[in-house]
Parts: sequence; structure tokens; C-alpha cells
Amino acid sequence: MSATVRIGMVNFINTEPFYRVWRERPLPPGWRVIEDVPSRLNRLLAAGELDLAIASSHEYALHPSLYRLLPGLSISSNGAVGSVFLFSDRPPAALDGREVALSPQSQTSNHLVRIVLEDLYDVRPCYVAERRPSAAAVVSIGDEALRWHEKRAFAHAVDLGLAWMELTGLPFVFAAWLVRREFWQRAAPEVERIQRRLLQCVAEGRQRLAAISAEVAGRIPMHPNRCQQYLAGLQYDLDGAKQRSLALFYEKLVQRGEADPHCLPIAWCG
Repeated sequence: MSATVRIGMVNFINTEPFYRVWRERPLPPGWRVIEDVPSRLNRLLAAGELDLAIASSHEYALHPSLYRLLPGLSISSNGAVGSVFLFSDRPPAALDGREVALSPQSQTSNHLVRIVLEDLYDVRPCYVAERRPSAAAVVSIGDEALRWHEKRAFAHAVDLGLAWMELTGLPFVFAAWLVRREFWQRAAPEVERIQRRLLQCVAEGRQRLAAISAEVAGRIPMHPNRCQQYLAGLQYDLDGAKQRSLALFYEKLVQRGEADPHCLPIAWCG
């Protein structure tokens, strides 16, 4: 394929088990990687400035007509995720009417925290987009969340992956590979090549998890064994339970008026 393929990647350490392997291999001609935080990749993808990306799972629910989901790949957790938290100095049940500062980096977590607080803890906070001293709690993701959790910076840390499991009994899909629909329609073989490369990188990264953990732990910083424990708890597949969880998340978003009703049924590549 002669045209450039624009691929969006997140460079938090939660992608290192596959992205480190990806970076070590020469890219085929025409493949270009753009790194950014999830919320920025979402905007680039929606604007047509990326062809596919590891994006917030919520992004598909907002604009289902723009995308297809790539099967078999995600960033997810079966219970505690370890890097997506609601931090607070008061218990979550005491947040009714209080300000909760949302994350500037994540669409999915900002909507997940609403569901968790309202459906699991039966509280109705006031959600604010910016962090300010009056906020009683703050949503944090990725490397920042790992740092704060390692430092025990707050008295209470609600792991949103674990909270979703408590609410639904299902794993949670934080990010999925979204492909621009028109790109998939004109370049399905290239999409399949990228998918195969990603699956290979996931498989190899799992084999090298101890070495990768030792290399990236200093970015937080955290002990390499603790980093390996964290990365081993992340999942990168998209099995039946995760697909059911994704559909349930979208159902809840639609019920709350926070998603396009056409996001169900999910449209997949292939």
C-alpha cells in the first residue's frame, strides 16, 4: 500500500507489553505512528487525522458511524486494573453532592466513574472538568495514577476496574482498537496486517514481561516486581466476556444519554 497509514499509540507503561516489541521492529513502508494520550488520540481519530488507534472504548459509543472495532485486541482488566482510580480523602459513599474532578486524559474513565458512583455507591456528585482545590475526589489514569497509588497520596483509592466487576461481574474494556470505517473499507488487507503485527507483539511481550517490567519500572518509579505484577494483571485480548461487558457499558451509556444509540450492535472489522 503506497499511501501513509496513520496509527495512534498511547505511550503509558500499560502499553509496553506490546508497544515495546512493536518499536523494536522496522515499520513497513507507509506506516506512521503518532503517540499521544487517549483523549487526544480520540479527537485525532474522530477528525480523520488518524486511520486507526488504540482509543478510549467510549469513543466508539460517541461516533459509531465513523468506526469499526478491531477484533481480538484491547486494554482491559478482569477486576482491578491498577492504573485507573478515583482518588479521594473521603470514602466514595461520602461524595454525594461533592465535586469530582474528571481526567483530562480519558473519556472512558470519566464516564465509568459516573456509573460506578451512581449505580454502585448510590451517590450523585458534581462532576467538574478541571482539577481545583474544592474537588473532593479526582479521576486519574495511566502513569500518573500509578505514581499516586504507589505514594499512597490519598486515603481512598477506588480501582474502577474492580468497581465495575463488583457492579456487573464482568471484566472492563478501557481501550479498544478503532479503525476509521472508510479506511477499513478501502484498505482491509492493510488493517489485517496491522492486526497480525499487534497480536504478534502482544504474544511476544507476554513472554518477555519480566525484562520489560525491569526496563520501564523506573518511569513511575516502582519496584520491577511490582511493575511486573501490575502489567501481568492487564489483558490485551477481547474475548466473549469482554465483548459482553463492552455491550453492557454501551447500553448503560445509551440509557444515560451519553452515547449514540446506534453504537449497538457493535460493528467489527471482518
